Amino acid sequence: MAVAQVERTAPASPTGPAPAGVRRGRARVVLPYLLIAPTLLGMAYLLLYPMVRNLVISVQKFGIGQLIRGNAEFVGLANYREIFADDKFWSVVGRTFAFTAINVGLIMVLSTLVALLIGALGKWMRLAVMGGLVLAWAIPVLAATTVFQWLFQSQLGVVNWVLVRLGFSQYDGYAWFADGTSTFAIIVVLIVWQSVPFAALTLYAAMTTVPRELYESAQIDGAGAVKIFRLITFPILRPMFGLILCLEVIWVFKCFVHIWVISQGGPGDATLTLPVYAYQIAQSLNRYDLGAAISMVTVLLLTVVLLAYFRQLFKEEGEL
Repeated sequence: MAVAQVERTAPASPTGPAPAGVRRGRARVVLPYLLIAPTLLGMAYLLLYPMVRNLVISVQKFGIGQLIRGNAEFVGLANYREIFADDKFWSVVGRTFAFTAINVGLIMVLSTLVALLIGALGKWMRLAVMGGLVLAWAIPVLAATTVFQWLFQSQLGVVNWVLVRLGFSQYDGYAWFADGTSTFAIIVVLIVWQSVPFAALTLYAAMTTVPRELYESAQIDGAGAVKIFRLITFPILRPMFGLILCLEVIWVFKCFVHIWVISQGGPGDATLTLPVYAYQIAQSLNRYDLGAAISMVTVLLLTVVLLAYFRQLFKEEGEL
């Protein structure tokens, strides 16, 4: 009887099957990776493969013939040398950075003001404003772009009609999209209008996490609204402001649909940015290799800008 008891309680052989508890522990470790594996595979297919394929095309001679027949010839960095030698490319790069800086600056300022406004409103007014922001944010890009085209239409547009009724007769039949500056401004207004809701609602949600005791103490000490924001709200929410800034830089820098639908980069080159320029080169000239090279440079420039910002952000956090 004692021998049988010893046999039942003896540990399993190292070469035998693992105990049930060990197997369950291993399953618990592996299960999370199995659950996220489809998502990772989908992201790799939808994001990584197009990036690698674009990189390969950028170092090939790839035109309409290669698109049909295949057998593209590798040319190394010849496509990059060709675009870097083009003065128009550098003017487009400068315009893209200026376009991004103007849009992102306006988005950050306006979204911050709107977030502060939402926090100062009463319950029902707050819900109404937030509902309006959500509706503006939910409108598809193509639909919003079409509405702006109607608003600024020269003969039947609402904007010209309102301006004429206000006494500005010079805007009777004014062609907004025939002038580069006005077209640029309209696209900026459109992008800012569609971007502010997301940034404002995100910042407002972050502001609700700031302890109210800090605001009450600052008000007792006589601090005004500007000083409270500068000394309390912004320092506490600096990471969130940084995140919103990075997302908006990415969103504006790669903006394509708004520009292409409204002006296709015109009139002239007034609204020609890197994504639109890459599409023009690829589709109009059938130079898919040059378009791919411009796209890769766009990704590289955006990555360098964001890495520089993250480096500065981490440096500041280390000093705090």
